[in-house]
Parts: sequence; structure tokens; C-alpha cells
Amino acid sequence: MNYEEILQTVRGFCAREKLLDGKKHLALAVSGGADSMALLCLMRPLAEEKGIALTVCHVNHGLRGETADRDEAFVREVCARLGLPLRVFHAAELEAEAGKPRAGEDWARRLRYACFERVLADGIDAVATAHTGSDQAETLLFRLARGTGLHGAAGIRPSRPGYLRPLLCLTRADTEAVCRACGERWVTDETNDADDYARNRLRHGALPALCGVNSAAERNLARFCEKAAKADEYFARQADALLASARATDAKSLPGGAGYALRSGQPVWLSEPLRQADPLILDMALHSLVEPVRDAEEKYIRLLADLVEKGSGAVQLTDAVRFCARDGVLWREEADKNTLRQGEKADCPKFEVSLPEGGDYPLPGGRKLHIRVVSACFEEKTQGVHKKDLKNQADYAKINSICPVLRLRCRQPGDRFRPAGRGVDRELRKWMNEAGIPPRERDTLPLLAAGRQVLWVCGEGFADGLAPGPDTGQLLQVELENFGGIES
Repeated sequence: MNYEEILQTVRGFCAREKLLDGKKHLALAVSGGADSMALLCLMRPLAEEKGIALTVCHVNHGLRGETADRDEAFVREVCARLGLPLRVFHAAELEAEAGKPRAGEDWARRLRYACFERVLADGIDAVATAHTGSDQAETLLFRLARGTGLHGAAGIRPSRPGYLRPLLCLTRADTEAVCRACGERWVTDETNDADDYARNRLRHGALPALCGVNSAAERNLARFCEKAAKADEYFARQADALLASARATDAKSLPGGAGYALRSGQPVWLSEPLRQADPLILDMALHSLVEPVRDAEEKYIRLLADLVEKGSGAVQLTDAVRFCARDGVLWREEADKNTLRQGEKADCPKFEVSLPEGGDYPLPGGRKLHIRVVSACFEEKTQGVHKKDLKNQADYAKINSICPVLRLRCRQPGDRFRPAGRGVDRELRKWMNEAGIPPRERDTLPLLAAGRQVLWVCGEGFADGLAPGPDTGQLLQVELENFGGIES
């Protein structure tokens, strides 16, 4: 293709993908290489047609010494000649976002995108990068080799919030042709010639071999990614519907950890609808759960799929995030960013509960516990009680026979608990672990105790053997006021 044909191809691609719609100011990521110089040559006329202002952004990673400084000087000269505003970033400015400098593709990428985020924060509508169809082909091969699903096979998307890739419709040969046609030079990153990086080995070995079979291999691989992206969008919609239909809504019916997750705003899903789903749709749903946490490699999707199938256990995705399954539900647990320093304890409630008067007891986080002794009226409420309120109501005579004065407090060493319906007395510490109660909750969870015997746990209810029956005359009733709402 000649320059005019290439420009028309990019113009049509931008229109089809709506890349430039509504844009007033774009930043072009220009390294000085052939791809980014072609981006500069092609976006200038397209931006002029749309009335879009352009700024150039260059990142000096500081990894290649004099040649990196040469590239920066080259981009500065080009922008000065073309009258384009330029922003240059150096690695030392963004160590906090990207980490300490080290030779590596992942670090360099984090650095670039930290720079781009600063540009976006200053009011730029989007950053246009120079990814091409050749990059798309390399990305597809890399992900297939590493292990990926349909989402990964869709490759680099034409856009995502804040970012555009208007050259995905071109190959690397096309970008060099654009530079020559416009009379623009470009610089070459010497590290691209070495095989130290996996992507370079694909570029120098696998892609030439495929192009030897078919000269259109790069374009065909990129076209496959476009089709995979469309299929991915379809399955993503089905996955969203699956997760929505499987959402649990009643915290009272959930095991401890899942109940806390739901009350704190985290979603909880019923396992059975997930197990019954089409495997492709389930994979896509699990991908959407992993992706916000870490790179959604196939191995993590398989680990979560196994967790759903088994129905119990946990998958640790990062130090801060894990997914847990138990008693028919799946939920996410996330460590509190404000977790207390090791050895430091949060304020715990420590009150004596006077019976039979009861009272209102403040809890950490602005909550309040209401404890009352009330008439049972058990015969009239049997069905409603069993379905909703029973676990937070106990036979007052049984409680009073154990201890006339209960203590509202948090856990202490040596505490024991007998969960309702289990018939087994357990160490509270072990029970909390089995119940999936998040570690950050355990030291602040309100309890009612008689000595070391725990008789009520917030979220779990009263211990075994304390439930009211047909002969119950009075109930000890506990209600949790949770930020304005009453929860029995």
C-alpha cells in the first residue's frame, strides 16, 4: 500500500471503532521508532480533520544510557520542527509507581503507563499508542504459548478507557513505508535485535516462519484476534448475566465469611448455578473475577473452576485477595488496606450484659447491638422464626441457667464455641478458620460469652442447644444495627 491507501485504512479503522469520536485533545506516545513515527505522521492529518489538538509524550526509561538520551533528543527535535507540544518523562520521576529501575519488559511497561496516567490526569482525553497488527500477532502467539482462553486470544483491543490503538490495522512493514513516504527518519532500539526477551524470540523466529508459509500471516493472525474479540464480547455478556443470576442476597443464610463479605459490599455467588453453567460461559465469568486482581492466566481460571466444582476451599490470587467456597457459595475476601500493624489490636467491645434488662451496646464502626428479653409467642411465629430470626434468639431460661451475667467482648485465647446443629464443641480459633471468617474480622467480631464458653457469635447466632422450643416462655433476642439498618 502507498501512503494514501494506508491513511485511508487507518481513517476507516478509526471510524469503525469510533476511536476519535468526541475527542478534543489526544496525546501520542512517541518513542522515536518507526511505529510511533508513523503514528505521528498519520494522526496529524486525521486530528486536523476532526479538530483534535495533539500533544506528544516521550518516556526515557533510563535503561540504555546514551542511546536512550539520543532517542529523547531525536523526539525533541521532531516535535520542535513540527511545532507540537512535548512532555518528556524520566524513570526517576516515577519510581513509586513503577518500582525501582531494572531491566525488564514488565517494569518498562509499568513505567510507561504510569507516565500516561499522569498525562490523562492533566485533562488529555486519551493516549494513542503505536501498537500494530504485527504486535497483535506477537501478542497472540505469546499468550497461546503461555496458556490463554478466548479473552486472551482476542489480543490487544482497539481501545480501552483512556487509550487508543489506531494502527492495529497496519503491519510493521506498513509503518516503515509511511515514514519513508513522509520523509521521516526513525531511531532503532538496539534491544529489539537481541533475543533476551520472549517477544523478540517470537518476532525473530516464529513470525518469519509463519510468514514463510503465508506472506499474509501477520494480517491473518490479527484478523483472528478481531473475531475472537467479537466472540469474547458475546460470552462476556452471557457471563455477566450468569453472575447476576447467581448472586446471593440474604446474608443471614450464608456461612460466616460469605456473610461478612456480603455485608461489606462484596458480591457472593451461589455455587450450584455456576456449576450448571456452560463451561465456556463459566470460564468467562471466572476470568472477569480474576482480571481486576491480576493477569488472568489460564491457570488461575482453572484453579477457580476447580474451586467451584469442589464447593470448598480457597484460591489465593495475591497476598491481599483470595476466593473462598463453602456451604454452596463462592465469595471474595480482600485484606483491608488499613489492616492494623502486627501485634496491634483494634478497640473491642467489653461490656457486661445485665439480664433480664438487656441494653444497647456500641460496636466499632458506628454499629450498635440491641439485646432484649421478650415474650416468646413461639406458637404464632414458628415458621417465621425458623426461617429468619431463630439463630439470633435463644431460650432465656437456658441462657440464665448458664450465666446470669453475659459478657459482650471479642475473642480471647482459650475460647470455645459449639455451632448450632453441629453437636461438636470447637476451639473458637479453629471454628473461625473453618467458617472462612476473614482474618481482619476475627479480633473485632462481637461475642457473648460466659467465661471461656462463647454463647453467641455475630453473624453466626447462638450456640447449639440454646434454641427456643414450644415450651419457651421468654426469648433473649439480639439485633445488630448496621449503619442505619436493623439486622436480626
